[in-house]
Amino acid sequence: MSEPVGERESWLPDLCRLPRLLVMLSMAELIVIVLALVPDGSHWNYGRFVSSSAFALWLALAISVLLCGSRRLLAQLPPALGGFLATISAAAIAAALAAVTHRIDDATSVALVPEGISFARFVGGTTAVAALAVGVVLRYLYVNDSWKAQVRANARAEVDALQARIKPHFLFNSMNTIAGLVRSDPVVAERAVLDLSDLFRAALGASQSDSSLDEEVELAERYLAIEQLRLGERLRVVWRKREPLPWKMPLPRLILQPLVENAVLHGVSRLPAGGEVEIELTQLADRLLLRIRNPAPTPAEGRAGGSRHAQHSIGQRLRYAYGPTARMTAGWDGGYYLCELHVPTGVEAQSR
Repeated sequence: MSEPVGERESWLPDLCRLPRLLVMLSMAELIVIVLALVPDGSHWNYGRFVSSSAFALWLALAISVLLCGSRRLLAQLPPALGGFLATISAAAIAAALAAVTHRIDDATSVALVPEGISFARFVGGTTAVAALAVGVVLRYLYVNDSWKAQVRANARAEVDALQARIKPHFLFNSMNTIAGLVRSDPVVAERAVLDLSDLFRAALGASQSDSSLDEEVELAERYLAIEQLRLGERLRVVWRKREPLPWKMPLPRLILQPLVENAVLHGVSRLPAGGEVEIELTQLADRLLLRIRNPAPTPAEGRAGGSRHAQHSIGQRLRYAYGPTARMTAGWDGGYYLCELHVPTGVEAQSR
């Protein structure tokens, strides 16, 4: 299968986006501030600082427009060659604007260029500084984008791993349960088949689209319905849905069901008497709180590594989608295991 164009072009930073443009403008202004603070004996006043800042920002904007417009063409080249041509193009723009500025200053005497600076020195210095600055910015954005791409790849890999969370033994147990109900209660058996079908459909499409709070809750309910057929009275479920709740809030797919599965598989099903799984959903001022609490064996007996793997995966995916304000906490407390998800409601998830 051919590689998506978006992935192939991602090595070259997109300066058409406002945050990237702000990086370029900030670098230009930083250079002016550094030059103003250098103790080289030159006299800087308010007027010179303003004119220098205007020239630097205008130059940074022109270079950004050039790189924005030529991004698609440059992205077809190898990164080293494309980066070199991008830097050379930026240097050419800088040289042209510096030459025009110096000529205008000679003709009008508006003090756009510091007194005593020759044409060659002004153009050469501006070109060199622009080339270095653009090289640094492009390298920084490239490394930053590469890091984000790696995080995205890890998140997708974790989703792929989560797809295997609906284990073969769960499938076999579910099918055996359904087979036993076909004759005694065909209506319940049919509902269990539909629930199982929805679970596997969600697992197979986990890395392709986002979900919503409503869909995540429905998926968890379908899983619990199947497990209740198998465990009977040993599994008791209590939902605490504290309205109003943001039911249409976008969420990464499969963040609630694996945690509920952990509560059943590594908690209730390991206890002879079973237990009660409590699932609470609460809308706080700036975040959505999801709490899953269940009786569990002692930490010495331990949850399986798959439990911690699922929690790590979900935590990583939430941080990737919402940033550092999203977090997950989990631990034992007095014979119970409590897992909490804190998801900011004012931040849209990044598209995957």
